[in-house]
Amino acid sequence: MIRAAKAIDEEAIQEVWLLASLQAHDFIPAAFWWQQQAAMRARYLPAAEIWVCERAQEVQGFVALVDDYLAALFVRPDCQQQGVGRALLDFAKQQRIQLSVKLYCENDIAVNFYLNQGFTVIKEGTDVASGQPELYLQYRQATDDRASLSLCQHT
Repeated sequence: MIRAAKAIDEEAIQEVWLLASLQAHDFIPAAFWWQQQAAMRARYLPAAEIWVCERAQEVQGFVALVDDYLAALFVRPDCQQQGVGRALLDFAKQQRIQLSVKLYCENDIAVNFYLNQGFTVIKEGTDVASGQPELYLQYRQATDDRASLSLCQHT
């Protein structure tokens, strides 16, 4: 079930973020992610709209949006390859006409996931905090998709 995050979910969201970051970004020293926890808790998460995927009363993943920017989409490593990430991304797509996301170039699994979900690479850059090369991707709903969404919203 995907639902709006509650204050009680904060610790679980932090844990999902840390575990998934350590696994997906093994090309960055683990100390970097441990040091980012305070910024996630104090600055990044409070600025975002956050939804969690909960199964069996456990937060298995979350998606965070800041305007049209997909600030985070993380799934617990032991819950990956079970459709959680795709369900969260599909939910985010329903919330916005367009989405943008930044990904580390070396995170092949995430890059391929987003490309397979209709995102396109719009530019490349370098992440200031880590010094790692990154890709900027964007998703835009097709005109037909927007028309059907607006019809659904009015029924």
